Amino acid sequence: MRSPITAVAPVVDDVAADLALSPAAVGLLTGLPVLCFALASPAASALVARLGVERVVSLALLTVALGTVLRSTGGATTAFAGTALIGLAITAGNIAVPVVVRRDFRARADVVTGMYTAAMNFGSVLATALTLPVAEAVGWRWALALWVVLVPLAWVPWRAATRGRTAPVELAPVGADADAAGRRGVLARPITWFLTVMFAGQSFAYYGTTAWLPKILHDSVHLDAGAAGVGAALFQGFAIAGALGVPAVLARGWSMRAAFAVIAAGWLALPLGLLLAPQWWAVWIAAAGVAQGGNFTVVFTTVVRRAGTVADARRTSATVQTVGYGVAALGPSVIGAVHASTDDWTVPLVVLLGAVVALTVAGLVATGTPRTQPPRTEPPRTGPEPA
Repeated sequence: MRSPITAVAPVVDDVAADLALSPAAVGLLTGLPVLCFALASPAASALVARLGVERVVSLALLTVALGTVLRSTGGATTAFAGTALIGLAITAGNIAVPVVVRRDFRARADVVTGMYTAAMNFGSVLATALTLPVAEAVGWRWALALWVVLVPLAWVPWRAATRGRTAPVELAPVGADADAAGRRGVLARPITWFLTVMFAGQSFAYYGTTAWLPKILHDSVHLDAGAAGVGAALFQGFAIAGALGVPAVLARGWSMRAAFAVIAAGWLALPLGLLLAPQWWAVWIAAAGVAQGGNFTVVFTTVVRRAGTVADARRTSATVQTVGYGVAALGPSVIGAVHASTDDWTVPLVVLLGAVVALTVAGLVATGTPRTQPPRTEPPRTGPEPA
């Protein structure tokens, strides 16, 4: 769900030169999957409701394979078409996974969500580390197409795990009116919007940092390209520790709010540290790396825990991701535009700090003790989830 996206960054110059892409077109190519996450989340939610998560994930994996191959086979048009297919397919996966967690693993939602988040970050690190060496040996097209091998590695255990599974039943009338009422109910809950702001702040900060961190380290800390690349790798790699650390501390009796408070401190350390003590850049980047992986786990564990039904989890996840990834798509361009206008990294880091402050305030509210009654449970039945 992340390797086909993050594999592009190490070879983006080769891709741009071979396909004769302008800087604006390169930005669109690299940002297209995130735009898909935002724009296609409602449609993906409806597809999960109609077909069920088993079919949707299988179709998404097939589409990732098609998109990965298509992206490497032709010119600029096929590269954009393949990237769009990858983005749309991963959007479906983004929506489906919280539904699976809510349906099958609600009692261990934090552990399973942490494993899911760690796996995505591991995929990002793997693709970032291996794509360039492969490209140097056989070219960027084969280097990007290589990641299609992950599709059968994912599909075989997925089919084995879900064969014969039953989908949940919704304890409400089924139909378009019921689905519209369900969406209105989710949108009327304050927790939905606190989670949305929380995820929007996280996504803006994550994609803005991912896009510009090497440049910031080069200009502000005077690191060479190799050392700046190490800094970027730290940011991605330490996310695995954060994703797995959240369920570990919850198991030791921490509250979700206490875990989030530590995460927020780690996120705040990055812009504040680079502004006030840039010579300690490795410490600030490692702290923020742990925080970004942990916060993703907190957001979607909270979605699962606070959802009354599987359909509520699906609708809430779609809302959070539609807005959050829409804001995320602005992150690299906003940070870049502010830097271009000021010719300095101080104001861009202040903008990044503002996004982290927003996620901190929203997160402290969202992770508080719920004041509602525990959500109801649903008996299982066969067939896809009702709308």
